[in-house]
Amino acid sequence: MERLTSTALLPESFQGTRDDITEQMGVVWQQIKAPVIVPLLRLAVFVCLVMSVMLVVERVYMAAVIALVKFLGRRPEKRYKWEPIRDDLELGSAAYPMVLVQIPMYNEKEVYHLSVGAACGLSWPADRIIIQVLDDSTDPGTKDLVEMECNRWASKGVHIKYERRDNRSGYKAGALRDGMKRGYVEHCDYVVIFDADFQPEPDFLWRTVPFLIHNPDLALVQARWKFVNSDECLMTRIQEMSLDYHFAVEQEVGSFTHAFFGFNGTAGVWRISALNEAGGWKDRTTVEDMDLAVRASLKGWKFVFLGDLKVKNELPSTLKAYRYQQHRWSCGPANLLRKMLMEIASNKKVNLWKKVHVIYSFFFVRKVVAHIVTFVFYCIVIPATVLVPEVEIPKWGAVYIPSVITLLNAVGTPRSLHLLVFWILFENVMSLHRTKATFIGLLEGGRANEWVVTEKLGDTMKVKMATKAVKKPPRTRIGDRLHLLELGTGAFLFFCGCYDVAFGKNHYFIYLFLQAIAFFVVGFGHVGTFVPS
Repeated sequence: MERLTSTALLPESFQGTRDDITEQMGVVWQQIKAPVIVPLLRLAVFVCLVMSVMLVVERVYMAAVIALVKFLGRRPEKRYKWEPIRDDLELGSAAYPMVLVQIPMYNEKEVYHLSVGAACGLSWPADRIIIQVLDDSTDPGTKDLVEMECNRWASKGVHIKYERRDNRSGYKAGALRDGMKRGYVEHCDYVVIFDADFQPEPDFLWRTVPFLIHNPDLALVQARWKFVNSDECLMTRIQEMSLDYHFAVEQEVGSFTHAFFGFNGTAGVWRISALNEAGGWKDRTTVEDMDLAVRASLKGWKFVFLGDLKVKNELPSTLKAYRYQQHRWSCGPANLLRKMLMEIASNKKVNLWKKVHVIYSFFFVRKVVAHIVTFVFYCIVIPATVLVPEVEIPKWGAVYIPSVITLLNAVGTPRSLHLLVFWILFENVMSLHRTKATFIGLLEGGRANEWVVTEKLGDTMKVKMATKAVKKPPRTRIGDRLHLLELGTGAFLFFCGCYDVAFGKNHYFIYLFLQAIAFFVVGFGHVGTFVPS
């Protein structure tokens, strides 16, 4: 059939050349397949299976801890001393600690008023709180709007400071570090950090500060995030599933077992003395919050996570913003592990079990292995075994372990159980981006210190939806939305799926075609919210 087809489609002069090339390629493939491809692929399968076991053991362990916490009812108020702050007739407001609220922002035109307004609405004695707006904006119009908003609240009697720098040295870490150098900060006991899209409830300080007052060994009280735009599109629903697992399981387990977890960079209260003892803010990586948390933990300080205290904020709803955020969140931890591995291992103030937890569980399994195994195993190795049937993957590694990991992840967001298939496919696609960022961080490549602020839309999309009936949809250049790595991976998966249909026996093609479609959808930029430029 092949020869008949080629005869019909190709001139006679080309047929011999074409057949020779095909035959030569077949011979070369057979010559390198047995001695090179098969052993390498078997090694890759073995390494991926080991990493899969590491990951599933970690997930099962965390699930067991969470079940124990729920069964015993070990809420933070029972594990640590907590009493409401009582008024003192003699001391008056002086009985309350001095609190600094920092709001770092950069060209946050759409959301600056939300965080400033929420911070100024915090319930606390007016003379015992300072709101510090750290504006690194480069847009003159945004600068003026933020300053006007600060002046408006100041005219109402709020103690608010508008601080502007001449440069963006150190990015967010640099802004926070510069803010801590102000003279009025010397009188503050605690510092609260809210990113520009975070909106705390008025009772935030009443629920967090007492932990720090009554427990002198606590350095950080971290609140959970609540997403105001999780229903905006499918991409935000999927993000909610991953982040809910992070907060409901990973943060809770770290808080319960070792009193350590990674600071999320916002919606947390720090004891200023602990922050200073740890060395303050450093800008050596793009995860300055995690860097500070690890250093403070190595000094012997403890952290507590309050899962019942939620602070409203916004998820990135455009693919471009999400990709930048995920690059920073994947590259930064890997780069921090590279920089702090020996410092953690040689530390004398914490016990061996905690050091193992930080290096193995917190960094290696969750920040390195999880990304690499998701992409390499499910998007490269498994499809490659279709082309090399001599290499087989045991069913427990290809089916059972991924199923357990997926089901355990779904516990964090029960309302999205019906989206599990979409979550799996999208997370596998993003694992390409995360794996690349992880290796950049580990090897300290060119983009290791790239910092791009995650774009927030605030009410922008509501306005656009209200006016879309009278305005034509924006025209977007196709080149701005193409992602070649995703398209190339999608083509590879699609080819493997076709090969499996024709020659395979394990029926991987069902998964391969679905995953290929997911890569194509993201590769062409057809996911998330589309915003006119």
